[in-house]
Amino acid sequence: MFTGIIETLGTVGKLEKEGSNLHITVKSPMAGELKIDQSVAHNGVCLTVVEVNGDRYKVTAIEETLQKTNLAQLKVGETLNLERAMLLGSRLDGHLVQGHVDQTGVCTAIEHKDGSWIFSFTYAPSSDHLTIEKGSITIDGTSLTVIDSGENTFSVAIIPFTYEHTRFKSYQVGSIVNLEFDMVGKYVAKLMLAHKG
Repeated sequence: MFTGIIETLGTVGKLEKEGSNLHITVKSPMAGELKIDQSVAHNGVCLTVVEVNGDRYKVTAIEETLQKTNLAQLKVGETLNLERAMLLGSRLDGHLVQGHVDQTGVCTAIEHKDGSWIFSFTYAPSSDHLTIEKGSITIDGTSLTVIDSGENTFSVAIIPFTYEHTRFKSYQVGSIVNLEFDMVGKYVAKLMLAHKG
């Protein structure tokens, strides 16, 4: 489990295809603190550390992960949002995040608002994937509050700290992002569908 509070940024150092898998070597200041078998969220995708070497570590994304997330589009030198698994007994500053991406979304607008930014996104229709105003959403692993919710669209407000310390500063209209919808909302949607059936 994660909180959606990004700890640090990492840089893609190497990409290696092996069959349908993609091995991703990440350069990060937290690499030296990692152990093999630990879970780390990469742009919101939970991946297992398989190798640690100095300031770099390696994870592997399988075919299903590559099909459902934006990791298949990574390039060497690209920035990643990173978060280690949450510690039980610590404050939960974001919201409960599983690190299991539901689908990707597309950035449709970026509006500068006198010191902050409004980012708008669209996503494929799904009865399980809903947003509500003031509800939680995870974008590339970043826990955020929805400020405007529409049919298959939503917006979030980004403060300067988040803008500078996450991938948001690299987004452009058309950028593809990983989305994990609120866990409680997904359960409620399933219950409503079952009730209707």
